[in-house]
Amino acid sequence: MNKLVIPLYSWNNGAFIMIGIFALVIIGLVGAIFLMMGSNKNKKD
Repeated sequence: MNKLVIPLYSWNNGAFIMIGIFALVIIGLVGAIFLMMGSNKNKKD
């Protein structure tokens, strides 16, 4: 059963770097959402 699961990358080839980049992208998206929410609250037209 384990042979059916094909990893997208090897853990020996910079997987931790890819996880770090993925985490930074997620944090950036969440930060952008919070900035847009804050700007919408400031603009009460």
